[in-house]
Amino acid sequence: MAKLPRYREIADAIRTKIDSGECKVGEALPTEAELVKEFAASRVTVRQALKLLIENNELESIQGSGTYVKEKKVNYDIYQQSTFEEKWAHLGLHTHSDVLTFEVMCPSLTMAENLNITEKDRVYYVKRVRYIEDNPITVEETWMPLALFPDLTYEVMRHSKYDYIENTKKLVIDRSEQEVIPILPPKEIATLLGIDPSQPIIEKRTRSFLQDNTVFEYSINTFKTTDYKFTLVSKRR
Repeated sequence: MAKLPRYREIADAIRTKIDSGECKVGEALPTEAELVKEFAASRVTVRQALKLLIENNELESIQGSGTYVKEKKVNYDIYQQSTFEEKWAHLGLHTHSDVLTFEVMCPSLTMAENLNITEKDRVYYVKRVRYIEDNPITVEETWMPLALFPDLTYEVMRHSKYDYIENTKKLVIDRSEQEVIPILPPKEIATLLGIDPSQPIIEKRTRSFLQDNTVFEYSINTFKTTDYKFTLVSKRR
């Protein structure tokens, strides 16, 4: 394997410092002169490394002030069935949910089809805002069959529904079908996420299955594009 150019080695070393928490989000990096000394490299090479990280939105240069670590977007692995908390666990940040709506209702014809139930069956409808620290990250609307989860509570939905399903109900979650669409947010969603209604967001529609092929939920999540990115990997057959 060919040796990496020196500026890319330095960029990777700075990334490691960021990932380890040695260089924290919002903090300024050492000065250019200090980096030149630390990496025993030329000023031009250090500038190339910083330019690469700035172009990748990992750093931000503020004229007259310095170069700062930018907050990372979460890489949403669409192939990994994981909870909201699990997706953020590596950052060591506090997560919580505000439940705005928790009610039992009759499903629409479309929702009954999505959940593989009849329109006469009842479903839970839950709307909640998910937070990282005090930052609203996503608004989630969830529909779940009442017959499958007769003891579901408001308190459960303040935390992890997957924890409830797997550890309380002892059910095995198998997979989900997901659709991702860029949209302009409705006014209410924009308000809940604290963004301008003209700022595009990501809408993810999810149909989730248990191991026995039972559909246990249908959900719609809206994500701020400032916090999330979706990366897909495809292979040619």
